[in-house]
Amino acid sequence: MTQGYGVTYPLSSIVDFVIVGSGAAGGVLAKELSSAGFAVVVLERGPRLRPEEFEHDEYKYFFQNHIGAKTPVTWRETPNQVAKPRENAIWGAHIVGGSSVHFTANFWRFRPIDFNERSVVGDIPGAALADWPITYDDLEPYYTKVDWHVGVSGEAGGWGEPRRSRPYPVPPLPVKSSGVLFERAARKLGWHPFPAPMAILSRAHNGRTPCQNCGFCQGYGCEFGAKSSTLASMIPVAERTGRCEIRPNCYVRKVQVDARGRATGVIYFDRQGREQLQRARAIILSCNGAETARLLLMSKSNRFPQGLANSSGMVGQHLMFNGGSMVAGIYEHPLNEYKGAQVTRIALDWFDSDSRRGFYGGGGMDARGDILLPILWGMSAAAPGERNWGADYKASVEYGFTRQMTVMGHCTSLPVADNSVSLDPTLTDARGLPAIRITYRDHEDDLKMMRFLLERGKEIHAAAGAQKVMPVPITVSASGVHLLGTCRMGNDPRTSVVDTNHRAHDVPNLFICDGSSLVTSGRGQPTMTIMALAFRAGDRITDLARRGEV
Repeated sequence: MTQGYGVTYPLSSIVDFVIVGSGAAGGVLAKELSSAGFAVVVLERGPRLRPEEFEHDEYKYFFQNHIGAKTPVTWRETPNQVAKPRENAIWGAHIVGGSSVHFTANFWRFRPIDFNERSVVGDIPGAALADWPITYDDLEPYYTKVDWHVGVSGEAGGWGEPRRSRPYPVPPLPVKSSGVLFERAARKLGWHPFPAPMAILSRAHNGRTPCQNCGFCQGYGCEFGAKSSTLASMIPVAERTGRCEIRPNCYVRKVQVDARGRATGVIYFDRQGREQLQRARAIILSCNGAETARLLLMSKSNRFPQGLANSSGMVGQHLMFNGGSMVAGIYEHPLNEYKGAQVTRIALDWFDSDSRRGFYGGGGMDARGDILLPILWGMSAAAPGERNWGADYKASVEYGFTRQMTVMGHCTSLPVADNSVSLDPTLTDARGLPAIRITYRDHEDDLKMMRFLLERGKEIHAAAGAQKVMPVPITVSASGVHLLGTCRMGNDPRTSVVDTNHRAHDVPNLFICDGSSLVTSGRGQPTMTIMALAFRAGDRITDLARRGEV
């Protein structure tokens, strides 16, 4: 799809909505609100790249952080520790389209149990598990909008799939070697694998081209527009309305409020580093679960001394990442997993929490090449405990590159009160703004669920006939990819940050929609749900604005 460029609003204008962030939620909201007739400015911290500017350069993308998140991060496990700087603590993207540009594109829907699990399983000691104030049925029409408007490949009828109102718009991606091995092994073990729903087009759809199987997918932008980022799918539609301006290289530092406590605009650094003010009738924050909380905490004022929208003290709390496990295997014959999309088959037999396991948790598994890029493979070809130098190591690098696949587990992450995003008291970024401080330690049940899936991964490899199996030991999380739960949705202003319309309880014309809105983590792969929430928020905010209630 050819990318056009929309209207340019003068800085002196007051637009209807300023959206901070252009990723999974911000890009969808830009399309929905501009299509509904509103004047929209989207401020994105990163640059805008044209499709032909995406590169297959592993060193540049993975080691020089070309499109990655730039905010410094400190880390500690408990609140009584001093957080220390940690590189690569958050895997995100600062670019127009946000992390939807470089995501792997697994697009699992949440299931009904994800929305009312607290009522079903009860209290989990050490966690703050809560029900959502909405249900799967409330969100189902918007999951379907993601399928058709954003573009998801898949096959309806997967094991345990909840109700869906329409089939997928395009069939599953062609199965890869890893998918064939995974499916055969899982069936041998009595499990129920099925084609993976992926936000990568298997066929032309909505004027976009299908996947070309280049293999530079996870961690990269798609020069063909086949990966369903908001940059490829939503932002061009928004710009064609003539009412949406995407303004890249704009770093927002504060949401401004007036004496009545209403948001009036955002203060940001523009491409030249000059401080600017964009005024708006309403503000939407869609920066991700870490940056949204950071911006709210940086927006404190005499009226909001704890940070904006934070009278409850809930901003930044209940950070969730999703748990995971990895088991690599080497096979007799070449699998050539460096080609194509990462994932083509999944199994969700362990989705529901099962008290017979002795702990809370649920999840699923897939098989993929994962780290099959030359540098990363060279750095990780040795199994844990083996030396990564010498003739044997060189032989394993050469032999294994085409014969490796990884079975990945993805699972629940409980909301824990102490796990949080806050402002580091000492470390700042290049502009003098506070670094992100992560306080995080996995709940013990999350670690047990990861170990449970690790054992299932070993069983898959054994059933598939792997010559060598290399499990990665489970340890407490030292980084996060999915940034969830830090401005949770709820009906009670004392225990949540936004209501069911994504409106901040404390500020009537401030809306928050991204991973921070999630009440539970699901079983991994939350981006589908973040986009569905954004489509729903677009409808709700449009209705409020048309009734003059924003």
